[in-house]
Amino acid sequence: MHYLYLQSALHQTEDLRRQAQDLFDQVGRALGMEMTPGSAAEVGAESVCLVYIATGGTAGLAKAALAELKGPVVLVTIGSQNSLSASMETLTYITQQGKNARLLHGSREELVESICTQIRAAQARRSLQGMKLGLIGAPSDWLISTAVDYGKLKERLGIEVVSISMEELVDEIRKNTYPDSPACRELLSHPFDREQVEQALAIYGAFRRLVDKYGLSGFSVRCFDLLTLVKNTGCLGLALLNAEGIYAGCEGDLPSLVSMAILGQVSGRHVFQCNPSRVNRTDNEIVFAHCTLPLDMPERYTLDTHFESGIGVAIAGDLPLDKITIFKASAGLDHSFLSAGEIVEDLHEPNLCRTQIRVRCQVPVEEFLNSHVGNHYLVCMGDYTEAVRAFFAGQ
Repeated sequence: MHYLYLQSALHQTEDLRRQAQDLFDQVGRALGMEMTPGSAAEVGAESVCLVYIATGGTAGLAKAALAELKGPVVLVTIGSQNSLSASMETLTYITQQGKNARLLHGSREELVESICTQIRAAQARRSLQGMKLGLIGAPSDWLISTAVDYGKLKERLGIEVVSISMEELVDEIRKNTYPDSPACRELLSHPFDREQVEQALAIYGAFRRLVDKYGLSGFSVRCFDLLTLVKNTGCLGLALLNAEGIYAGCEGDLPSLVSMAILGQVSGRHVFQCNPSRVNRTDNEIVFAHCTLPLDMPERYTLDTHFESGIGVAIAGDLPLDKITIFKASAGLDHSFLSAGEIVEDLHEPNLCRTQIRVRCQVPVEEFLNSHVGNHYLVCMGDYTEAVRAFFAGQ
């Protein structure tokens, strides 16, 4: 990835260039990419336009380059050589031209973290352009707040929704085939009803073929219909596909699927779609639970039946007791809930969906209860709250 280096002709020293490159080398190591100086045109082709202001007297150089900088502009400034004052003048001019811009300033560690955040957000925005997400069947009848305007979704995020009938899914399930993969063989080795696992894997195979047929990056399925149509559940198939990097959601919940894609693309981590089950105001804790999650997300797991029906195959997993991000956007993307948190306990209660986590939330749980974003929430390991904020700030 390229960044634009700006230095006044009055400051002819290579030390400043080396200082900049050292900073971006550290960013590159954190993100697993190479960072090099480039021309304004090269920087303008990137998902985010990083401009390093090494000295004062550079506002005119930035102004001259602005026409080439197509994406959001991020000014990186240091605490010497009049860099900050030049950057603030430049930021004001850029915003006067109607462009999206922000300024980063702080210690080396703070700059690295902030630059990484901006890159993750910008790359996520770009990756959603042209993404296809499937809706298999209609949303479950109890999801009454999930109507999505497909046109607005494509206009704002670039996401296209592909509608697929339950009949087509069932036809694929009846082919009763699935990939002969190590993951499938490992699941068949579990001490659980082998016939039920075979049937659940046939559902996985059907999902996999529809993903390939329609070129999907993810889908949500009206999964409860499968209980009567094929006498099994989609939980295992969703768990496998999420572990493969396909966003696979439950109950035909399209807003949750979109939120899953946003959080997954921003964080680069797999995402757990789950139900809020109860809240503890005293300890600022929330219990989340669901019968499926990415199969590679828990430290260990067992197979169980689907909670509500008592049939099929579900995942009961224990997740690492570590930092997490909790996120959900509403159907119109006009409301959202976002908080860092920490998993403090894996639960195994008989009256909840099979994977259960007790989470200490950073944001007051009263805000959670009044967030107006619907039923399901999305959880990933690690704190990516600033990157999610940056994602929406760059819209």
